[in-house]
Amino acid sequence: MLDFEPGNFMELFVRFSLNTIILFIIIRLLYYPLTKRKNYLFTYFLVGTMVFLLCYMLENVQLQLGLALGLFAIFGILRYRTDAVPIKEMTYLFIVIGLSVINALTGNGLTIIELIFANTIVVLIIFALERIWFLKNESSKIIIYDKIDLIRPENQQLLLEDLKKRTGINIIRFETGRIDFVRNTVRIKIYYIENPKETNFENGNEDWKNSDDF
Repeated sequence: MLDFEPGNFMELFVRFSLNTIILFIIIRLLYYPLTKRKNYLFTYFLVGTMVFLLCYMLENVQLQLGLALGLFAIFGILRYRTDAVPIKEMTYLFIVIGLSVINALTGNGLTIIELIFANTIVVLIIFALERIWFLKNESSKIIIYDKIDLIRPENQQLLLEDLKKRTGINIIRFETGRIDFVRNTVRIKIYYIENPKETNFENGNEDWKNSDDF
């Protein structure tokens, strides 16, 4: 058990280095510049690293495919009890876990070139979706609006202009939600094209985007 085998160690080192580089490209170079959410960087890097090491070590004790898929499913449905994880962040978490499992559990029948190709394809697809196809990312916020008289159908244009003026956001469209006649307020969900270079309200923005109480 304590015998050192240079060949096995080099394979672990190469696979771990490849996995770390791919995680850095996806998380730091593709995901973070668009979202500016630092709290997920910590999660993605550590989850990807731990899944890789766990799967690689268990593979050396003849981990069965069923157990591997079960382990992958447990991590895949992982949710933190404190905050609901947005769909896009869950997708990136799934990618991080999936690539880490692939890089760790790929058998000897696959060469390192084929492994690099598989990782590169995933990176290119993410790049194409994030930077080319979805370059203009539509975002949303839920706000509490106090001019309840403007929600009438004939005042829709006035409401849109007032929302743009008070928020400073170039709003594309909006939806009205719950109306509180006691407090004379209404919940409005506004939609706009997010500019990655602008300030991202990291804490509040996430809650507004994913609020189910609309």
